[in-house]
Amino acid sequence: MAAARRRVMTAAAGPEPGSAAVRATDRRLAGLCLYGVLLALIGYYILAYLVLPNLWRLVERRHPALQGLATHAVTVDGIPGDPINIACVGTETSLQRLLLADGWVPADPITFESSLRIAADSMVHRPYDTAPVSSLYYWGHRQDLGFEQMIGADPRRRHHVRFWKSGSLDAEGRPLWVGAATLDTRAGISHRTGQITHHIDAEVDRERDLLLSQLGTQLGAQIDWISPFQPALSGRNGGGDAYITDGRLAIVTLP
Repeated sequence: MAAARRRVMTAAAGPEPGSAAVRATDRRLAGLCLYGVLLALIGYYILAYLVLPNLWRLVERRHPALQGLATHAVTVDGIPGDPINIACVGTETSLQRLLLADGWVPADPITFESSLRIAADSMVHRPYDTAPVSSLYYWGHRQDLGFEQMIGADPRRRHHVRFWKSGSLDAEGRPLWVGAATLDTRAGISHRTGQITHHIDAEVDRERDLLLSQLGTQLGAQIDWISPFQPALSGRNGGGDAYITDGRLAIVTLP
């Protein structure tokens, strides 16, 4: 009975120091510590050499005019218009040169003559490569630049983008241009005001990405993003047309 009692007490006390069980436990603890140190080193490398440098690069490239940007242009009546989906940092000469190189052409100003021509050419399916685009407003003024690419035989279908120039400059003396790129699908009547207008395709991100692919080919540079930028991923523009978006704003730094 005494021997049995000693065996029970020994088992309850655990393995003796220096036993195989103790050595196995020590090895497991050492392995876990080594694994933890390795994970900490990997986390440090990712944070110090990948994440933070990229964050600082984006912060340093942030243009002062990016602070507090409105997410939409507005019509002359103050109705929210097309969503802002692209921005460029650079001179007007650089922006125009790149757009022209990619086959975009500047839109004619809106005059009585150009208004009659776009109406007539739309009805008889006659080309008008530089047809005017309606005025939208941002920073209190209408677009500074309007460019387009016609699709088909008349101005009812076209790629087009409006750009507004900021009043502030970055450290290199360059303005920020915010833009709204959309695809006109047909001419018609505004669902909000009853005025004659163009209706846009709902997939506004495709127009943004088309322009980005062309500018990226020209620049060979990385494009930065603000995400999220749009507070809502769907809405209606000044003509009452529905649109959907991923909510991101692309920022391209021009050469």
